[in-house]
Amino acid sequence: MWMTPVQNQSWVSEFILLGFSSDPTTNSILFIVFLLIYLSSVLGNVLIIMLICLDTQLHTPMYFFLCILALFDMCYVTTTMPQMLVHLVAHSQTISFAGCWLQMYVFGSLAATECTFFVVMAYDRYVAICYPLRYTVILNWGLCVWLAAGTWICGFFFSLFHTFFTMNLPYCGPNRVNHYFCESPAVRSLACMDTHLIEMVDLVLSVFLIVSPISLIVASYIGIVKAILKIKSIQGRCKAFSTCASHLTVVTFFYGPSTYIYMRPNSSYSTERDKQISLFYNTFTALLNPVVYSLRNKDMKRAFFKVMGRSRIDC
Repeated sequence: MWMTPVQNQSWVSEFILLGFSSDPTTNSILFIVFLLIYLSSVLGNVLIIMLICLDTQLHTPMYFFLCILALFDMCYVTTTMPQMLVHLVAHSQTISFAGCWLQMYVFGSLAATECTFFVVMAYDRYVAICYPLRYTVILNWGLCVWLAAGTWICGFFFSLFHTFFTMNLPYCGPNRVNHYFCESPAVRSLACMDTHLIEMVDLVLSVFLIVSPISLIVASYIGIVKAILKIKSIQGRCKAFSTCASHLTVVTFFYGPSTYIYMRPNSSYSTERDKQISLFYNTFTALLNPVVYSLRNKDMKRAFFKVMGRSRIDC
């Protein structure tokens, strides 16, 4: 058998997350920087959720999905950032085996969920531009709820396999993970056995969770571009393109780094480089989403000033 139960072979009871630096001064600076990034990410996404909930004019499928994305990002960044901040200022950088397992599973679940959810958002834009008169009929609230729930179920289901295979490997030492959280490739590199079969399992899962969603998004935008080119008005074309620009920007920042991290063999794994790249889809994407969807969106800015004005009147 290539794999035996964890309790018979996993001699490591905890891992040490090395983070970015061992220098206290550098860690203090990084703590301030990442704390500001984390607070900005959480507050920005909370603001998006609040505005969409308070403004009835934003109660449409597009903003419903944007609200779900903001919730994803808030949970996503909270899975890793608070612990990283503690480790930057604490003397101990350990995480228990069970804690590492849980962090890897929740992080993987949210990442997989977001991968599939971007397809739902691309479909929303496809229907809105290609079938504008039937938009609310096709994307009725029942379907929207099912699509959102389906992405959650899909993400947490696939992550269960991914995490089980990784954490069921034998870890007999060393236990020093050159990363700031328990990411699968970084932990897997410490296994006391050949991991090629696990890499193949990961590759199959990555095809479902990365390649397939990207293909569906590309197919959606091919249809969108064809529909936009049929619009005679230049102003109409620009408006149609602008509704997709935010989604495309976020998709690029998310899928680019995650594809590089999860779709190549362990032999090409570089701890320092991959640790930095993972910041893009783990940390900066959660910060980027509120900025992109707020500054480029007139409806969101109108809702913000409307809510602020109402707050002043209420006071």
